[in-house]
Amino acid sequence: MITVERVSKRYGRGAPVLSEVDLTLEPGVTVITGGNGSGKSTLLRIVSGTTAPTSGRVGGVPKPVGYVPERFPAGMRLSTDDYLRHMAAIRRLPTDVARARAAELLARLAFHGESTAPMATLSKGNTQKVAIAQALLAEPALLVLDEPWSGLDDAAAVVLGELLGEAVDGGAVALVTDHLGHARRLPGACLVQLRAGVLQPGAAPNSLVSIELDRAADHLDLLRAMPGVVRATAAGTRVSAVAAREHSDGLLAEALRLGCSVRGVRLQSGAAR
Repeated sequence: MITVERVSKRYGRGAPVLSEVDLTLEPGVTVITGGNGSGKSTLLRIVSGTTAPTSGRVGGVPKPVGYVPERFPAGMRLSTDDYLRHMAAIRRLPTDVARARAAELLARLAFHGESTAPMATLSKGNTQKVAIAQALLAEPALLVLDEPWSGLDDAAAVVLGELLGEAVDGGAVALVTDHLGHARRLPGACLVQLRAGVLQPGAAPNSLVSIELDRAADHLDLLRAMPGVVRATAAGTRVSAVAAREHSDGLLAEALRLGCSVRGVRLQSGAAR
């Protein structure tokens, strides 16, 4: 169990980025939600150990830690192969084990780049796949993933969910941000909300909105692909959709643009663990 105790972070004389955050992280997936500037990435950096808090402490962090930052370093001259070898050496993985694990992860994520070319030449999607692979090389006990679905194609997005589920099934703690809504679909995911650097009181709501649409069945695939949609099913001409609250307005606007009619909207709330 990881404990975040009264953690605050301030840069220079500016306003606090995080203020007195208390949080307990148990094996499973915890999703940090909140708008831009709410302190999500800063909290992840502190938990991962890449940034020190101004005050407070983080205790019980297990090793090894796998970390994917929101912005993976661009312009790297190392090739994918050399970079993964370097990261494996830092984690003291045997060469043959590291080579096999890296090959497995890149294959599952359908990495299509040239692994011997500089990483600076990779597409955003392939760069993200390498970032995910390095985080999972050593079968981490703690996974800290900041917007890991960003830039991934649909197939790789599904595989990332599978990999995250496998890590959690093995006892890992996963701390994730994800504005696209993939993480909240994972079984047992716990949602915690930050607002202006302050953890919201009480059990953070897993806020979802149920939306009932008519004349929508022909657009089912498009609606399912909308950001934040947890599920969408059709019955006759009707579609029942469940979406993350922060994405519900966008889903409703798109449904109306497509010519669907809205039959009902209802807020759901599930307590986080």
